[in-house]
Amino acid sequence: MFQSPTTERRRGVARAVASQGERAMSRYPMQRYPNGWFQVAYSTELEKGGVLPLAYFGKQLVLFRGEGGAPVVLDAYCPHLGAHLGHGGKVEGDCVRCPFHSWKFDATGACVDIPYSPAKPPARAKVAPWHVREVNGLIMVWHHQDGAPPSWELPVLPEYGADDWTSYETRRWKIKTHNQEMAENAVDSAHFLYVHGTQGMPTSRAEVRDHVLHVFSETMMKTPMGKTPGSIEVDAHGFGFTTTRFRGIVETLLVNSVTPIDDEFVDVRFAFVVKKQVNEGVTSTVGAAFIREVTRQLEQDIPIWENKRYVAAPLIVEGDGPLAVYRRWVKQFYSASADAAG
Repeated sequence: MFQSPTTERRRGVARAVASQGERAMSRYPMQRYPNGWFQVAYSTELEKGGVLPLAYFGKQLVLFRGEGGAPVVLDAYCPHLGAHLGHGGKVEGDCVRCPFHSWKFDATGACVDIPYSPAKPPARAKVAPWHVREVNGLIMVWHHQDGAPPSWELPVLPEYGADDWTSYETRRWKIKTHNQEMAENAVDSAHFLYVHGTQGMPTSRAEVRDHVLHVFSETMMKTPMGKTPGSIEVDAHGFGFTTTRFRGIVETLLVNSVTPIDDEFVDVRFAFVVKKQVNEGVTSTVGAAFIREVTRQLEQDIPIWENKRYVAAPLIVEGDGPLAVYRRWVKQFYSASADAAG
């Protein structure tokens, strides 16, 4: 049967688009949205009475802080006629009112008031609530593929808010990759030398502590006066909350969160605090230089993450670091109902 050139072109474009989508998805054979705690905002971004729209885990969400002070996260769309509660919604008490018809929803997601209707709100008038924790200046939500409640809690960091440590200095990126691919760098010893040009390959050892992966690395750090020995201690609490403590040049804590946005992108937040030195000038100068170096290394990784593909059975050789320990640890963050990671 004869096909017009226009029809053939359309089919060609459709095949190309489908092929591109297939190639994109093939980079991540594991579950796209792992289970665990993930950051959705900093505490400083949400004042009392504040409302923020969010887009994470392939969903639209709303974040608000009521008069009681606790942050609340709900699914975003009003069940009445579909308005987004995060765009124009108003806080009233510890509830949020829809910008469209003023239906009011409490922290459990239940509709508690329809101002123009004398009847009790229908039982089905509700939106899904999320488990929320506010800790270390971060607002975190619990995501679970099967809807299970939190199975662990996040630690309180002694450095956060301490008099002898600086306040947060933050950085943020939107990167086309997967949480598991990013987190694997902590145990990939060789890449530090060949990607980042460090003063040699760190010697790393990894230990699984239930949901936490603890990685300790001994390394050499470059200073204006030459090399100095240092250490890097990483505690990954699942894929969404990681602390990295650098010791050597200047004692620094990096609080790192990576939250899936959709099928392609993750939201990456770095928050640094530095141990105060003999005076403010030294703290600022040395701390800023170290933060620039860590930021430089992250940005060197981005083009690799955005263009590599996941290898389920990597060819691990001596010197690669504890990659096998890491691959075993990650499996606990994927639901049995979803495809497991290799």
